[in-house]
Amino acid sequence: QVQLVDSGGGKVQPGGSLKLSCAASRTRIAFDFMGWYRQVPEKERELVAGINSDGYTHYSDSVKGRFTISRDITNNMMFLQMNSLKPEDTAVYYCNGFNSRGNYWGQGTQVTVSS
Repeated sequence: QVQLVDSGGGKVQPGGSLKLSCAASRTRIAFDFMGWYRQVPEKERELVAGINSDGYTHYSDSVKGRFTISRDITNNMMFLQMNSLKPEDTAVYYCNGFNSRGNYWGQGTQVTVSS
């Protein structure tokens, strides 16, 4: 059973930065796609940024130009560098990994952007 552990959330002022990390419990498992999702109360979980095994990246319009997703395939880790944070970025962020064996989720890490 693969587990994803996401971390790096916290409270930051508007305009600040945070870097989220996601680590897989097994380094020899390959994911076809990995992504960061976020969710606020009473709303559906939304894809913020994704990256496939070829390194192709995708960003939602709301974070394009501010967030950068990256992967360390050797160590099976994924990161989300978040800059110029806004109050509307406040949410629980979840890492996700998908392959032919399943769809895996981290436990979530809270990001709060507030002055």
